[in-house]
Amino acid sequence: MLRAQFDSAGLASAVSVDVKTVNRWLAGRVPHQRTRIAVAVVLGESEADLWPQSRPDLAPGGNVLGEVVGAYAHRADIPQALWATLLSGAGDRVDLLGYAYPFIVETMPEAVPLLTAKCQAGMRLRMAFADPDCAHVAERDQLEQMGGTLPGRIRNALNFFGPLLDVSGVQVGLHTVHLYNAVFRFDTQMIVTPYLYRARGYQHTALHLRELSPHGIFASYADQFEQIWQTVTPYPPRAGTS
Repeated sequence: MLRAQFDSAGLASAVSVDVKTVNRWLAGRVPHQRTRIAVAVVLGESEADLWPQSRPDLAPGGNVLGEVVGAYAHRADIPQALWATLLSGAGDRVDLLGYAYPFIVETMPEAVPLLTAKCQAGMRLRMAFADPDCAHVAERDQLEQMGGTLPGRIRNALNFFGPLLDVSGVQVGLHTVHLYNAVFRFDTQMIVTPYLYRARGYQHTALHLRELSPHGIFASYADQFEQIWQTVTPYPPRAGTS
């Protein structure tokens, strides 16, 4: 109220309530939702900042179901239009993490040109692939019963995204981490595919998430990406490295 230059009477007048009501708010009472929204607009603050107790989903340990936009039995069940919408709607960052994800280009031929244009406009793109020569890839190949084809799929995916390697704002890295899920982040939305035993990529379950809280499920997967990104080896290898 001080930052917005309101006293109790002024705020009461602005949101059409009695001044005694405003004083009760200042003493700790939480207004009804419609009034909370009106006060937040007048003061230029968020409802969650003014009354954190009104948004338990934003508190540590709270129910984060509101961050789950959709759930799919298989990644292949995700509508192609959703992938296209997420990709075209991103403007700040796109973070991709998995063993190999050539399906993005295979099912969206416009993906590379679109990502190129977005990065040239200032977006950041980070792509983490598994190192095709690492032990975890051989283990995953065996687990998913892929018959030795996973290293080739990774190299194929790297080739698909090759035109992006020289684009400003693009970083590609190889990880050697045993993954438990893939993460595809588009600004404040994300597709996560938790891995199932002996299932291939398109068979894994999938969650469509949106970021609502710094303590939510979205933040947990975003942090996982950051943790793994810190371990990647830049691709292609810099001069003097192997």
